[in-house]
Amino acid sequence: MHADSLLVVENLSVKRSKRVVLDSISLTINCGEFVGLVGPNGGGKTTLLLTILGILKPSRGKIKLFGDNNPSRSSFRKIGWVSQHASNIPKNIKITVKELVQLGTLNSSNMFWPIISDEQTKRVEKAIERVGLQSVSDTNVSNLSGGQRQRAVIARALASEAEFILLDEPLVGVDRESRNSLLKFLDNLCHHYQKTILMVSHDITAIKQTSHRMIFLEEKIGFDGPASSFPGLAELANIRGLQPVHNDDVSENKIYQLEDLSLIHI
Repeated sequence: MHADSLLVVENLSVKRSKRVVLDSISLTINCGEFVGLVGPNGGGKTTLLLTILGILKPSRGKIKLFGDNNPSRSSFRKIGWVSQHASNIPKNIKITVKELVQLGTLNSSNMFWPIISDEQTKRVEKAIERVGLQSVSDTNVSNLSGGQRQRAVIARALASEAEFILLDEPLVGVDRESRNSLLKFLDNLCHHYQKTILMVSHDITAIKQTSHRMIFLEEKIGFDGPASSFPGLAELANIRGLQPVHNDDVSENKIYQLEDLSLIHI
């Protein structure tokens, strides 16, 4: 185990509705890493995140967080969680960027008496500055673009002073320009603010361009290594146990989706 290991997963198995979703997986994430987690729908990606958060309980194995063999509330407070639908705020909900980010400063001691201290105000302002939303801090979140909404919910996680950021499909519903901006921002969080990031995404090309390391998960870990070494289409199909149906040549300059490995020409 690395001296700077932030997360250690050992022989982890998780069942949901009596079905094995994760089967004996082990992995380690070190401080400052940007890890991309990819795999087909139902492969266990979100289940792994929820188990790391302590929301789901494993049927076997263990998780070590921040050196804590039995993660406590203080360990979980160091995690910033951005769920798949975190930015889908209905238009009838009137909450500004600043108000949303302030929610990140709430905890069990001030949740029912949410008086924002000067120190918390500074944390909120700093988080908004880091995500580049100062100019829209008083704007309703529902009026922002998809990319801006994602930045706002990430700022909420930063306001909690999280060291480990978990993101579940943050690129869904984000246009190309906003996607590129968001990926650069996440890269900056990792390299300049020493945040550790574990991001789930179906956009393999984006993950490969941004992350240090990629993990392919489909019940078991099929690949765990440098993003630059992530397998091509034919090797990935072999990892999944898929047999070719046609004899057509497969070009590697095509983009594919993991749900069904269907090809989309550029």
